[in-house]
Amino acid sequence: MTELTKTQKAISLVCRSIAAIVMLQTLYFKFSGAEESVFIFTTLKMEPWGRYGSAFGELISSILILIPRTIAIGAIAAIGIISGAILSHLTILGINVMNDAGMLFSLAMIVLIASAIALYLHRRDIPFVGEKISQII
Repeated sequence: MTELTKTQKAISLVCRSIAAIVMLQTLYFKFSGAEESVFIFTTLKMEPWGRYGSAFGELISSILILIPRTIAIGAIAAIGIISGAILSHLTILGINVMNDAGMLFSLAMIVLIASAIALYLHRRDIPFVGEKISQII
């Protein structure tokens, strides 16, 4: 595991917590079939399996990003999943979904940034390539 300074540990914990909290709080809406979630995945022509799949992926990512030995894996998973959400907003859904003033898009960007910072801090822990990447970056 990567040895971090006290400041880096604090930044990592804050970023990981933010990413996990945002992803976990959306689970209720996805699993319960909230109107906005159903609208989004219907628009994407992925209802209901895309909604369930993304919720499950976010749940796993949230857990992994909080466990010290799996931070890098969780961050990579979170970045992958949230990149799909951001791409969907930019290409199909739009920034403002059901008059939310861009809240869902903003939360996705926060998860992306927080996960990217956590991944950068824990880049040495990326399976198979971490040491090589840490020498480059």
